[in-house]
Amino acid sequence: MIILLVILALAVIFVLYGVSIYNRLVKLRTMVQEAWSSMDVMLKKRYDLIPNLVETVKGYAAHESGTFESVTRARTQAMNANTVEEKQAAEKNLGQAMVNLNAVAEQYPDLKANTNFLQLQGELTNLESDIEKSRRYYNGTVRENNILVDTFPSNFIANMYKFTKSPFFELENTAERAVPSVKF
Repeated sequence: MIILLVILALAVIFVLYGVSIYNRLVKLRTMVQEAWSSMDVMLKKRYDLIPNLVETVKGYAAHESGTFESVTRARTQAMNANTVEEKQAAEKNLGQAMVNLNAVAEQYPDLKANTNFLQLQGELTNLESDIEKSRRYYNGTVRENNILVDTFPSNFIANMYKFTKSPFFELENTAERAVPSVKF
C-alpha cells in the first residue's frame, strides 16, 4: 500500500512538473511574440520617419535621386519583411541606404542648419535608441525560451508539444552594432 502511495505521489509530482514546464514554455513563447511585436512597432515608427527625412534632404539635393530611390526601396523591403531573418536582411539594406543618405546630406551646410531636418534627426536618434532597447528585450526573451527548449528535462515537454527555438535578431557586422550616428 505504501509503495502504491509513493508511486501515485511521484506520478502526481511528475504531472505537476510537466504542467509547470508546459506553462513556462507557453509564457516564454508569448513573451517572445510580444517582444517581437514591440520591436516591430519601433521599426515601423522609423519607417514612417524616413520619408520625411528623405523629403527634407530632397529639397536641398534634388539631383541625388538614385540615393533617394535606394532608401525608398530599402524602406519598402523592410516594411514588407515578415520573418526575423527577412527583417534582419532588410534592416541591413536599410542601414546602408541611410548611410548613403547621410553622406548626401553632409554635403549641404544649409540642410544641416534646417530646423525641420534637425528635429527629424533628433527623432531618428531617439528611435534608434528605442529600437536597440527593443532588440535587447527581444533577444533576452528568445534566450530564455531557447534555453528552456534545449535543456533537460524540459526539452521532452518542448518536443512533445512542438515548442521550437526562436531566432535572435542580430546584426551581421560590428560596425552596425553601434547606434547609427546621424551627423549632418
